[in-house]
Amino acid sequence: MSEPVTIPVGDLHDVVVGRGVLGSASGLLPDGVRQVLLVRPDGLPAYADVVAGALREAGLVVHDAPVPDAERAKTAEVAAGLWAQLGRHAFTRTDAVVAVGGGTVTDLAGFVAATWLRGVPVVHVPTTLLAMVDAAVGGKTGINTAEGKNLVGAFHTPAGVVCDLDVLATLPRADLVAGLAEVVKGGFIADPGILDLVEGDPAAATRWDSPVLAELVRRKVAVKARVVAADLRESFLREVLNYGHTLGHAIEQVEGFRVRHGEAVAIGMVFAAELGHASGTVDDALLARHRSVLAAVGLPTSDRGHRFEDLLLAMGRDKKSRGARLRFVVLDGLATPVRLEDPDPALVRAAYAAVSSG
Repeated sequence: MSEPVTIPVGDLHDVVVGRGVLGSASGLLPDGVRQVLLVRPDGLPAYADVVAGALREAGLVVHDAPVPDAERAKTAEVAAGLWAQLGRHAFTRTDAVVAVGGGTVTDLAGFVAATWLRGVPVVHVPTTLLAMVDAAVGGKTGINTAEGKNLVGAFHTPAGVVCDLDVLATLPRADLVAGLAEVVKGGFIADPGILDLVEGDPAAATRWDSPVLAELVRRKVAVKARVVAADLRESFLREVLNYGHTLGHAIEQVEGFRVRHGEAVAIGMVFAAELGHASGTVDDALLARHRSVLAAVGLPTSDRGHRFEDLLLAMGRDKKSRGARLRFVVLDGLATPVRLEDPDPALVRAAYAAVSSG
């Protein structure tokens, strides 16, 4: 990818994907913004400094707002601290929030922007692969509670998203590999070309500077852009983006969010494939392909050490659930996601047994 690519999310917002584009965040803010709250992790000053410098060059007042790293940022206490900072600086609806960091930071900053004065603009500058291809795009925001992940949140469309692939140079390999789970998910639910690219050169898919990874990012962002543009508030179509997330989020919850999101989702996708297989919608080849593609890039395909009853309880608090009825996203063949409502509990248990012993 030699030149930046702009991917529209319908008429909601644009996503800029390229190299050396950190400074373009200021150009995505609406006219009239005077000051910006720059939300970033404690340990990420360098990229945030580049963004802050570009914002100041554009004539904006920038207030630095470091937050804890990873899921520790997504709490009501941290959000309240950011609201307090917005209040101290007298932020109005013509001011803005800019998030520089991973998916936890974009989730948190988006939620704070959505709730301050019932909505101020936000621009996301994701610095992890996971955030680039998923969390930062589409306007879903949220924080965690003791009862589950992202149970408190809001839909709040960003003013824009900047994905600078150069920042992946400093991303730990384990985090880059974990981010590929969301990329692979896009292949199974919508764009099989993603799977072909990964299978064609798994090593290149895990290199931050490879043209293959750049193409994977572009294609996965395009998948999410199409879905979000058609269903912003998750009436049904957008639920397909939760493929693998029902069990994945349950694993994260019972682990106290100590497991990487992408690793949990990878296991969740194999579980969903096993559930589809048990329900008759996924054939042997497609089931095997889940394990082979994920394993090729170093993602887990089986679960260990969890009680099914604990995971079942956590899955019951999933956002897709209705009353006591579980709902899952499964495949009815490659790139054809469907909703499976209230499946036979024996099938759910059997699908998890296949994942926990595979």
